[in-house]
Amino acid sequence: MEDSQVLNHIKNLTEKEEKLWGKENITDEEVNKLHNIKLELDQCWDLLRQRRALRDAGENPDKAGARDIDTIENYKQ
Repeated sequence: MEDSQVLNHIKNLTEKEEKLWGKENITDEEVNKLHNIKLELDQCWDLLRQRRALRDAGENPDKAGARDIDTIENYKQ
């Protein structure tokens, strides 16, 4: 997946997130959707950071891959 594709996916997810947050009353199902969108956004940003780091190191950015949620959510900066 190219950087532009990852960024486009981030844009689409953000639009969905904003639409849900813009609703007056959010259902439990929508709260779950928001949670899943957040997790998917985290994965996308992580993938984009990996691609950029590989490129900056002179490596092939296509070596980057989406990591599982547990790895991303438990990552310490």
